[in-house]
Amino acid sequence: MGERFFLTTAIDYVNGSPHLGHAYEKTLADALARYQRLCGRSVFFLSGVDEHGQKVQQSARALGLEPQDFCDRQSALFRSLWERLDISFDRFVRTTDPLHKEAVRSFLQNLKDRDLLRFEEHEGFYSLRQEQFVTEKDRVEGRWPEIFGEVVPMREPNYFFLLSRFGDRIRSEIESRPDWIIPEFRRNELLAALQRPLQELCISRPRSRLAWGIPLPFDEQYVTYVWFDALLNYVSFAENGDGQSWWPADLQIIGKDILVPAHGVYWPAILCALGLPLPRRLLVHGWWLNRGAKMSKSTGNAIDPLPYLERYGSEALRYFLLREMTLGNDADFSDEKLLRRYQSDLVNDLGNFAHRSLSMIARYREGRVPGWIDSQAGQAEKELASAFDEVAYRSAFDQGDTSTGLSVAWAFIGQANRYVDQAAPWRAARSPDSKERLDAILAALAETLRRIAVSIEPALPRSSRKLLLQLGISERPLLSGASFAPPRESYPVGVPEPLFPRIEG
Repeated sequence: MGERFFLTTAIDYVNGSPHLGHAYEKTLADALARYQRLCGRSVFFLSGVDEHGQKVQQSARALGLEPQDFCDRQSALFRSLWERLDISFDRFVRTTDPLHKEAVRSFLQNLKDRDLLRFEEHEGFYSLRQEQFVTEKDRVEGRWPEIFGEVVPMREPNYFFLLSRFGDRIRSEIESRPDWIIPEFRRNELLAALQRPLQELCISRPRSRLAWGIPLPFDEQYVTYVWFDALLNYVSFAENGDGQSWWPADLQIIGKDILVPAHGVYWPAILCALGLPLPRRLLVHGWWLNRGAKMSKSTGNAIDPLPYLERYGSEALRYFLLREMTLGNDADFSDEKLLRRYQSDLVNDLGNFAHRSLSMIARYREGRVPGWIDSQAGQAEKELASAFDEVAYRSAFDQGDTSTGLSVAWAFIGQANRYVDQAAPWRAARSPDSKERLDAILAALAETLRRIAVSIEPALPRSSRKLLLQLGISERPLLSGASFAPPRESYPVGVPEPLFPRIEG
């Protein structure tokens, strides 16, 4: 493999069950990891769960479970869903891992030794949902935003990270990197937030109030604030088997709700304080809406992916999520939209082209693809050979824009279907004088199908693998294989099998 690529997702809070939003983020990350592997890079894909904090402690207590037992159960739910969605992570984070706990304690001691922590009594408002202190400036039109849930007055002594020392440095770093955050409008939101003076960050909670956390190394009566603990997973789990670290991440994928302040302010400041480089890029995605409404555990409208996996399979759900949401914006989920994408894009476009191409090779040439001869190719074959816009495809996936990247692949599939209709191999098969013409058509169809299999691999890994195996190709493809390079010699293909069964609405 060539150069390396380190990619992370946000880690999911185990207080609730996985929903469609979680599934989208992990599928997006997986598609981009697979794309980087297609480009020949050595990829390290990090994902996992966040297991500490007050809400976890409360949920475990409500069920009569020990917090660790509750985390074990919930972690298994997330991991099981990612396996069903073919999420190809290289390491699964659990913040209760002893390795992570020791790393967090070491980082905290480092900050204490450098006089970047201060102990003082704090009086203010506390968000029970976000497990953080909030201030009057967080109110909107005099009210606490819904994201904070219940907000209560609180007064207690705690340890504070001197966040204010790093505001100018973070702003300078971001201003010097125009493409540090994609899409660009999210970068503008962060820069606007950094215009305000930063408040010191409370990074501890008294064990008398919250026992389920990582104890501070210099004061065992306190545990680490869950966000400080969670953010450090990107570094603590980044070591490879040789003891070398993959950090800095080439791409960190997060939802728009955790850009400000967690990943856009706290995280760069913590890295600067520890003398570590910032991630090279942040990709900030939007939310999935349930028929126009934001999904939330509190409102009970979160969408469970499992019924859709049962009905459509992992490939269809992956494709819908990656194609339907445009980069950085929100997207609306509905059963009707999923069924429409399934029937139109997967059954009619991709599935139909694959099945009829392989079926015609089986029928007209006894399952053997004719060898390619340049002189037999006509204008239609030449146009088909240049129909895949690899530059646009790469550009979209390099930006994390799977919707545009897949639209490029589907434009190619559309051209392939039009080619079949125009070339009409069934007519050539009826004419004894058209043997060479039929050979050229069938060879072009097989080569086009191979190229399609390569281009869909990030979104549809099972379908890609199935198509390649039917074409007699067992090796893992690279994106360079999406260029037109048909074999000169005849070769056998497998028995055609439908990729996507038709589902009635």
